[in-house]
Amino acid sequence: MKQLTDLFQEWMPHQRWFGGKGREWADVTEDGFFLDRGNPVLSVHRVRVAYADGAHEVYLVPLSWRDHPADELSSAFVGAVANDGREAYAYDAMRDREATAPWLIHLVNASTVGPMHFHPSGAGYIPEGLPGDILSTEQSNTSLVYGQEAILKLFRRLEPGLNPDVEILDALRRSENPHIAPLLGHIEIDDPEPGEAAATVAMLQTFVPNASDGWRLATASVRDLYAEGDLHADEVGGDFAAESERLGAATASVHADMAAALPTEPADADWHARVAGQMKERLDAAIAVVPQLAEHADGLRDVYAAAAESTEPVVRQRVHGDLHLGQVLRTATGWIVLDFEGEPARPLADRRQLDSPLRDVAGMLRSFDYAARHMLVEQPGDPQRAYRAQEWAERNRTAFCTGYSNAGGPVPCGESPLLRAFEADKAVYECVYEARNRPHWLMIPLNSLARLSSRD
Repeated sequence: MKQLTDLFQEWMPHQRWFGGKGREWADVTEDGFFLDRGNPVLSVHRVRVAYADGAHEVYLVPLSWRDHPADELSSAFVGAVANDGREAYAYDAMRDREATAPWLIHLVNASTVGPMHFHPSGAGYIPEGLPGDILSTEQSNTSLVYGQEAILKLFRRLEPGLNPDVEILDALRRSENPHIAPLLGHIEIDDPEPGEAAATVAMLQTFVPNASDGWRLATASVRDLYAEGDLHADEVGGDFAAESERLGAATASVHADMAAALPTEPADADWHARVAGQMKERLDAAIAVVPQLAEHADGLRDVYAAAAESTEPVVRQRVHGDLHLGQVLRTATGWIVLDFEGEPARPLADRRQLDSPLRDVAGMLRSFDYAARHMLVEQPGDPQRAYRAQEWAERNRTAFCTGYSNAGGPVPCGESPLLRAFEADKAVYECVYEARNRPHWLMIPLNSLARLSSRD
């Protein structure tokens, strides 16, 4: 239906979850079906975008339909199309509260609607009949919170195969790990191409109420430190090190249960060299985007070479893949780890590969550096703040590693060439991201690379 594809082409580039911003569209097609014919009507559309460079992506767009404009939904308006001589008004159904209940109704009933299949896990209560409220902090996905009981995450970009978030949480169900939010169910959609695997559309988890995300807690601690001009990090009332140590222990616990529930294998003799080679390739590509990286390149290549020659034992397993302080919640009883889907920009098959758990450790260590230094962006020439930021980062990085090691994880706090290389690789990625999105933050990963690439 050309009216619809025209609407999608106009509307999608302005959505936070759309990953093709700035790319030239060559074509757009859609196929859809009705998920609910109540009031409002709810339809679901797969929108296939073909780009001028030959690539393509498929996105999921649920729409709610009304026969008159809804002023209270003006921010969710997608467009109007002619229908039997009258106008039908389409809205982003994830932002239309009256259109959100059918997802859980179908999940409770284990329905099949058109190409879509609903799979309850049987692991907990699904609040059937409640409307969902959208979370405004989402980027690549869209989430709805149903009361205080459940949260539905819709995966906007579709790829064939089971999403790692669903796969890992389903595998961890029997472990009863206290550091995850249990999976309540998931939704799949058949691929229109014969022989292709179904794609994961959405997942439902237990909602964690009255929780604070790790980034907010950590940065509050940094602000407390900056406010106390004559105190060290361990003397400030908002010292975060004890929480960092508990977070390290929680991470080790989750890694251990992932290793027990999912495949593992010892890294072969060439694995270190292959990983280091990939890091060098990413560095070369990054220098073309961020020329400032060139001054650290020789030191970074030495770091990668040390990792390639390392003999430290590695048991490859499933990992989180995108672990940082924004992916963890602190509740009254401890830390919860969220979002096991990995880095959304990477292909799904890559995110399901076995890897070293030290990659997750490195991601969290980089996050501590960011939490410590993000306020330096405002005052880059303040040497006292820079010193205090370094002190906070070192204290909390060490505490995290201590908690991780004491809980049975590989000991990463010593001289681990692999951990250092993972950190450096992550910081190189951060440089490219900041150069493209927040140039004024580029100093944060560049300063970290000065430390990581040092031969001292």
